[in-house]
Amino acid sequence: MNETAGYAQAPTEVDVVVVGAGQAGLSSAHHLARAGVDHVVLDHAPRPGGAWQFRWPSLTYGKVHGMHSLPGMELTGADPLRPSSEVIGAYFAAYEERFDLRVRRPVDVSAVREGAAGRLLVESSAGTWSARALINATGTWDRPFWPRYPGQELFRGRQLHTANYPGPQEFAGARVVVVGGGTSAVQHLLEMSASAARTTWVTRRPPVFRDGAFGEAEGREAVARVAERVGRGLPPQSVVGVTGLALTDAVRAGLASGVLARLPVFDRITASGVAWADGRRVDADVILWATGFRAAVDHLAPLRLREPGGGIRMDGTRAVRDERVHLVGYGPSASTIGANRAGGAAVREIRRLLIRAPASAATGG
Repeated sequence: MNETAGYAQAPTEVDVVVVGAGQAGLSSAHHLARAGVDHVVLDHAPRPGGAWQFRWPSLTYGKVHGMHSLPGMELTGADPLRPSSEVIGAYFAAYEERFDLRVRRPVDVSAVREGAAGRLLVESSAGTWSARALINATGTWDRPFWPRYPGQELFRGRQLHTANYPGPQEFAGARVVVVGGGTSAVQHLLEMSASAARTTWVTRRPPVFRDGAFGEAEGREAVARVAERVGRGLPPQSVVGVTGLALTDAVRAGLASGVLARLPVFDRITASGVAWADGRRVDADVILWATGFRAAVDHLAPLRLREPGGGIRMDGTRAVRDERVHLVGYGPSASTIGANRAGGAAVREIRRLLIRAPASAATGG
């Protein structure tokens, strides 16, 4: 294993480093391979599957929200009752093998910083790479968002995040407060209540339920709203977050039964539960934070890409502050179909950059 400290060994030179091997990373690697671009894919996960491999067993493939096949290989015939972690993990593994993508794992990327001659230095647990361009496809799973509320440290029960949710079986008979207004919160509530948990749902804003089909026009509008934010350098909202909650038969049943009766978020946490300023209290054994994730981009901090608004301003997939850096699966491409398209778009731009700035004279943007 190379030693990154002090660069005891010379960095390995490559045209492009792809960080992450989920949907966005594999799509990007596929397009790089087809274009004949010299690249390496670094993934910190122990096996193929991206973030899907860490999903809870009760999230079966039939419950997955809009999974699209990777470019060049369809995902067909999957058992809807099989855990999505298994289905998609096996699909990603087969994809890597078919296209000989040669993902290196487990490799933790610790920092990306300015190198010599306009190159980027990608520091990792497996050594250092010197690259002319970077595709960052690290997603959000590694950065679960935990809100802070007064009294949180006093709670005597269990607190966990969606990222650590084990499935409903552990909560039978428990009093569970679920915090969050997204798809994961709704799935947790429905399956835990079916396992005899006593649930309470709280959200900061009233949930918006979407009835009817979600077509191409609605999809374009949702993506445009997210793109507008990242174009101004603001932290992205998820595409799913702006589409609303699908009013499925299971959701309708949950609304009718009261399982999805929502309360405004509490004002403080007590030793035994949660409390509101008006005197209302709910006792709880568990607080489940289904409060989403943030982009896992801390390793890019040395490049100073963030804007005053807190996000990385984007032009397509390219970071405005550095044309060598592309983010795929960030902002408007943070969906499986968006990641596919963005992977191809990033590679097209990178090829133009490589042609315009030969390796002997590469410069940063």
